[in-house]
Amino acid sequence: MLHIRVENDIKEQATQALTAMGLSVSDAVRLFLRRVVVDQAFPLELKVPNAQTRAAMEESRAMMATRRARFASANELFADLEKNSSK
Repeated sequence: MLHIRVENDIKEQATQALTAMGLSVSDAVRLFLRRVVVDQAFPLELKVPNAQTRAAMEESRAMMATRRARFASANELFADLEKNSSK
């Protein structure tokens, strides 16, 4: 377990930014420390996605929510692809 001292306003602002990236403060600290270990260097910074990237992420999530086909075999997958490509 790791305890760190951070000013409340910094913690709140960081929490908001990380939430926008889909991360918790704990997730970010773990990622940071893992990158330090793997790279033996200070990691690059993460940024909040811009509007275009956020729109693409939302579109991807919507596509995944509406089409979740599951196949028991490769043959079923190919049959479905052939059926849907002829439409």
